[in-house]
Amino acid sequence: MRLLVTPTFVRSVKKLHAQQKVDLDVAMRVISTDPESGDAKVGDLNGIRVYKFRLSNQLCLLAYRILDEDRLKLLTFGPHENFYRDLKRLDE
Repeated sequence: MRLLVTPTFVRSVKKLHAQQKVDLDVAMRVISTDPESGDAKVGDLNGIRVYKFRLSNQLCLLAYRILDEDRLKLLTFGPHENFYRDLKRLDE
């Protein structure tokens, strides 16, 4: 599975500590092996899936889009607070 990333995603990853990057890598491996593991969104966020995982004992959300059978686009990740609002702005 090929993972494409947005510039927003790359900027967020640069701010993480080493252990947090490990937690994120585990979450990315899960969605790369099973892209259907995230919850499909409807309405304004149609076509986007969100996977929930723990990042340093805090619940975080990872938004991604399935482009085809062997490509995923990682949009953004972060805590639940204002996540969907920011995701709508990113998707426009």
